[in-house]
Amino acid sequence: MAENICVSVTLRPPISQDSPSATFWRVEDNRISLHKLHGTPISGISYAFDHVFDETCSNAKVYDLLTKDVIHAALDGFNGTAFAYGQTSSGKTLTMNGSPNDPGIIHRAVNHIFQKIQTITDREFLIRVSYMEIYNEEINDIFAVENQKLQIHESLERGIFVAGLKEEIVNNAEQVTKLLESGEVNRHFGETNMNTRSSRSHTIFRMVIESKGINTRSSGDYSSKGAIRVSVLNLADLAGSERIAKIGAGGVRLKEGKYINKSLMVLSNVINKLSNGAKQ
Repeated sequence: MAENICVSVTLRPPISQDSPSATFWRVEDNRISLHKLHGTPISGISYAFDHVFDETCSNAKVYDLLTKDVIHAALDGFNGTAFAYGQTSSGKTLTMNGSPNDPGIIHRAVNHIFQKIQTITDREFLIRVSYMEIYNEEINDIFAVENQKLQIHESLERGIFVAGLKEEIVNNAEQVTKLLESGEVNRHFGETNMNTRSSRSHTIFRMVIESKGINTRSSGDYSSKGAIRVSVLNLADLAGSERIAKIGAGGVRLKEGKYINKSLMVLSNVINKLSNGAKQ
C-alpha cells in the first residue's frame, strides 16, 4: 500500500467570541474561497482540499469519508494517523472527541475496530492502548500521571517508542472508553480570551494492533511461530495555533502558547515534506 495523505477542512459555526467580519468563506465543492459580505470573491484567496465540510457536517460524515479506510488499513497491518490541526477554538477537540450526541473520531475509531474484529474469523487480535500529551515540549503519560517527562527512543526491535509510556491491554470498546474518560481528567486545559476551555497540550491516543492467523497457532500460545501483523494507529488532538495578542495570554498561558506555536510550525514543515514527496 502506497503512503497516502488526505487533507480536509471543516467550517465551524460562528460562536459568541467571534467578532463581526466584512468577509466570509464560501464552500464550493472541494474548495473554499474568501468573499466579501455582498458576495464578491476576493481575488487569489481560494484553496482546494481533498474534502471540504460546511458547518452542518457531522462527525459521522467526517469519519466515514476520512478515517474509516485508515482503520481498515490498520487492521490489515498498516500504520495510520488521523489528527485535527488548526487555530485555537476552531473545533479540533470537538472533531476528535465529539459530544454525547455526535461522538468524535477517536470514539468512532475504537468502536469500529472492535466491531470489525468480531467479523474477522481467521485471525486473533491483541490490542494495546496508550495515551500521552505533549505539554511545553515534554511528554507526559495521561494514563499514569507519575510518568512525566518521558523520552523518545528508537530500536531495531520496537522502532520509535516512548520509554516508560504505560500500555493497557484492552478487550472491548467499553474498556477503552473508561480509560479515555479517566485520562481526560489529567489533560492540561486553560481559559483564554478565545476559549473558556482551551487545550494547552497536544494529546496522542495510540492503539497497537497485533494479529495472527489462527491456523498458525500452536497449543493456544499467542506468541508461537507464525507471521504476526503489527500496526500502530495514532489519533491526535492538537492544541490550536494562537496569536498571543488576540488570546490575551500572559504568564503561564504565554509560555504555553509559545511552545504550542513552535511545535505546530515544526509539524507543518513535516507535513510539507511528506506531501511534496507524495507528489514526486
